[in-house]
Amino acid sequence: MSNNNNRITTLLQQNKKLLIAYYMPEFPVPGATLPVLEALQESGADIIELGMPYSDPIGDGPVIQEAAHTAICNGVTIKHLFEIVRRARQGDECRKIEVPILLMGYCNPMLAYGVDCFLHDAVASGVDGLLIPDFPPEEAREFLEKAKGLGLTVVFLVSPVTPPERIELIDSLSTDFSYCLAVNATTGTAKLSDASNGAAVDTYLQRVRKHAAKPFVVGFGIKDRERVEHMWSLSDGAVVGTALLQHIAGASTPEESAYLAGEFWKTLR
Repeated sequence: MSNNNNRITTLLQQNKKLLIAYYMPEFPVPGATLPVLEALQESGADIIELGMPYSDPIGDGPVIQEAAHTAICNGVTIKHLFEIVRRARQGDECRKIEVPILLMGYCNPMLAYGVDCFLHDAVASGVDGLLIPDFPPEEAREFLEKAKGLGLTVVFLVSPVTPPERIELIDSLSTDFSYCLAVNATTGTAKLSDASNGAAVDTYLQRVRKHAAKPFVVGFGIKDRERVEHMWSLSDGAVVGTALLQHIAGASTPEESAYLAGEFWKTLR
């Protein structure tokens, strides 16, 4: 039995509003991951979600799709990703990464790796939790038991069209917190910036608060401090991904990638 999830459990016990980074490994250049993780940790990221690149990402917009393509071209496999996390935890060529790390990605790579092997190797490398967007909660019970038995947090997704009874189901299954999609669309969408959607998002998050006993965080379309603070007023955390990737996309070295990531992240605090 691992006490791996203590990083997330401990963090949530602090009762603070979370600022969560989503980063695609080895983007935009090979060797960028460890320096970027270090920069995000130093700049105040509370949790880091690492993307598991996949060739057919259903929930991702063009920026994350392109980043996933780059990551695959730069040699990121699940095995490589576990090795990166292991090095991050050991402080191998970077400062030790102490913040919780969640892996976010689709079922297929995990199934191809072998679910039991995947879970054991994730724990061994220092991963704290998993967020699998295309995993139906109703079919996840066995997986959930195995993951929890190893001390891994499992996070399920809520969307604006999720009915109240399903919000309650997802809330009951998610180990520590749930992840709310701010809009029913792909990541990096412009929809969230439409004024007309603002009120709808607020109403939706108030509905989630009413039906969820555990904390929940919000992602999709959050790109500046103003929106982070607004999401904090309605939820327990904000996830910023597409805007971070856009900010570092032009970097030509790992060092520049890290500098740009840190510089951008500080503007969100």
